[in-house]
Amino acid sequence: MDPINRITVIAPVNIAVIKYWGKRDEKLILPINDSVSVTLDTSIMCAKTTVCSRPDFSENQLWLNGIKTSFSNPRLLNCLEKIKHIAADQQSVDPAVLSWKIHICSENNFPTAAGLASSAAGYACLVTALAKYYKIKTDLSILARIGSGSACRSVFGGFVRWHAGVNSDGSDSRATQIADSSHWPEMRALVLVVSDNKKHTSSTIGMMNSVKTSDLLKYRAQYSVPKRTDKMCEAILKKDFAKFAELTMKDSNQFHAVCLDTYPPCVYMTDVSHKVIEIVHAYNDMCGEIKVAYTFDAGPNACLYLLQPDVARVLTLIKHLFPSSSPDFVTGLGDIEETETELLKSFPIQPQTKDVIKYVIHTKVGKGPEVETSHLLNEDGYPLNVRQ
Repeated sequence: MDPINRITVIAPVNIAVIKYWGKRDEKLILPINDSVSVTLDTSIMCAKTTVCSRPDFSENQLWLNGIKTSFSNPRLLNCLEKIKHIAADQQSVDPAVLSWKIHICSENNFPTAAGLASSAAGYACLVTALAKYYKIKTDLSILARIGSGSACRSVFGGFVRWHAGVNSDGSDSRATQIADSSHWPEMRALVLVVSDNKKHTSSTIGMMNSVKTSDLLKYRAQYSVPKRTDKMCEAILKKDFAKFAELTMKDSNQFHAVCLDTYPPCVYMTDVSHKVIEIVHAYNDMCGEIKVAYTFDAGPNACLYLLQPDVARVLTLIKHLFPSSSPDFVTGLGDIEETETELLKSFPIQPQTKDVIKYVIHTKVGKGPEVETSHLLNEDGYPLNVRQ
C-alpha cells in the first residue's frame, strides 16, 4: 500500500433556504424536518483541513485557526472512530495505521460561530479529508452529519437537500444533490456581515430549547416544511427565481419566529438585520417583482440571493444605504461597477449609520469538497502557522 502522507481538503459553506432547526435525536443529530441549501464557492469562503498520521506521534492533536485545541470534542472523536471502523471493515489501509495517533489542522477564511455555517464547512472538510486519508468508500453526508448536522449538505456542490429520514439509527438521514453548481449559473449571493462575534445562544442550545418549548416548531415541522421543501426543489429545478425567493424569505421569517417562540427566546437578529429585510421588500416593491431574497441563519448576518444581472444595482444600493469607512467593504467575486440610478434618489429608506455592516461578501454557487496540494501541516505533521 502507498506510504501514509498528508491529505488536505477544502470544503464549502452552505446557506440554507429551507432551515434545519431542531433534532429528534441529539446524539445521532437527526433533524425533525428536511432542509435545503445552496453551496457557495470555495474560492470565496471555505474551510481547509490537513490530516496526518504517523507511528511516532504520542497523542492526537488538533489546531483550529492556528490555535491548539482540545481533541476531546465528542463529535470529533465520534467521526474519527466511525471512519476508522469503516477503514478496518474495508481493509482500505494497513491495520497498523489505524492505531497511529493523528494530527489535524483546520482553518476557516470566514468568521467562526457567527452564523456563517462555519461548523458545516469544517466537519464536511474533516470527514472528507479523513475518508480520503484512510481510503474508505461510504456516504460522506452521513459521516459529516454526526459532526455537525448541516455539514452533510456541504459534502455536495450546487443545491442540496438533507432528508430528515425516519429510521431510529439515522441510516436514511442523508443529503442528496438537487442540482449541481452549473445548473443555475446566474445565481449569486451577497453575505452582509453585521457581526463576526460569537453568538450569545449557540445553535445547539437554541435547538434543544425550541424542541422542548416551541409549539410553532411542531407546526412548522409537520405542516409548513414538507410542502415548502417540495416547492423549493421544484423552483430550483425550473430556475424559477420568484418562487425560490419567496419561499426562502418566508422560511427564514418562520425560523426566526420559532426562535422567538422558544422559552427563553433565542434572539439572533438585530435592528440592522431587520433593516435589511425592510430594504429588500422596498426594493422588490419598486421593481414590481421579486429581484432579491434574504435569509438569516442563527445570527444577524444576511445572505441575499439574487441573479447576476441585478448584482451591480443591488450593491450600489447597499453601499448607499450602509456607508462604510472600509476601502474593502465588498470582497469576493470580481469588481462590480457601480450604477448611478434614479433609484437612490427615490428610495424610501434613508442611509444608516456608518459601519453598521462590517463588509459584504459577493459569491456564487460552488462545488463540493476538493483535494488541495498546499498543506497546513509540515512534513513532520505540525502546523506551518501557529498563533499564541
